[in-house]
Amino acid sequence: MAIYNWRDEYSVGIQEIDEQHKELVKMIDELYTAMVKQRGQEVLGDIMDRLAHYCDHHFAAEEALMQAHGYPYYQQHKEIHEKMSARVRALQHKVKAGGADLTMPTSIFLKEWLDKHILGTDRKCAAFLLGRGVQ
Repeated sequence: MAIYNWRDEYSVGIQEIDEQHKELVKMIDELYTAMVKQRGQEVLGDIMDRLAHYCDHHFAAEEALMQAHGYPYYQQHKEIHEKMSARVRALQHKVKAGGADLTMPTSIFLKEWLDKHILGTDRKCAAFLLGRGVQ
């Protein structure tokens, strides 16, 4: 029972970014699956650690492409990344302190944020990058 599966509509047409988005989708679904099997608390800390690390990696890769190709909305996109990183880190710290035990709201928040980000902000950026020959 998956809450979150990769769909073709998520593809932005840039292989590196699509592969990273697929990994993020997989992590969010892993969290949901564990929660359904009543193992959410067992794996929440590990998944949040991996998610925080992977967000840093993914955001840095996107930002490097934006900078290398002169994306005019780089600063705004970077600020969105910074806000999301801060939210993920805050949740990660809360989990480590034993204060976050709601895996369903966590997984739904992450899914909805990633949907909105991929289908909105990232699509706009990808259209610009594709126009610059990035594949």
